[in-house]
Amino acid sequence: MITIQMVNDADEKSRICNQILRGLPKWFGMEAGIVDYVEQVKKLPLFAAYEKSEAVGFLAVKEHNSYTAELCVMGVREDRHRQGIGHALVERAERYCMEKQYWFFTVKTLDSSAHSEGYARTRAFYHAMGFRPLEMLPLYWDEVNPCLFMAKSLK
Repeated sequence: MITIQMVNDADEKSRICNQILRGLPKWFGMEAGIVDYVEQVKKLPLFAAYEKSEAVGFLAVKEHNSYTAELCVMGVREDRHRQGIGHALVERAERYCMEKQYWFFTVKTLDSSAHSEGYARTRAFYHAMGFRPLEMLPLYWDEVNPCLFMAKSLK
């Protein structure tokens, strides 16, 4: 059985993020990106999906202003994909955002023009969770990694 819990300890947040992202090279293959996320999550609300005492997924929320929060980074062990863990993490994060009275929940992901099978699955997942594309930002990360900005209303 999977349980979703908020993690408060900064070192534990980093440990979970590091462990999961390093097991997802199709999505997180750039060392600098992993290191950045591992540092960022220390200061962010983070929810972890546990099976017994082992973290099998996580999601960190970045709070931007009184209207908007962002799904900053999320990962689920690849052998646990398509088992409802990501769905449960997003739903828990959305409840948190609604409790804080945010109006919008956003996410940035790789645009389809980059032709990645892994990220095609990611975009389909976000779409199924109610996120809709707002804008493609071709230089947000770099020319090889165009950013798709997606959002959903929480109101």
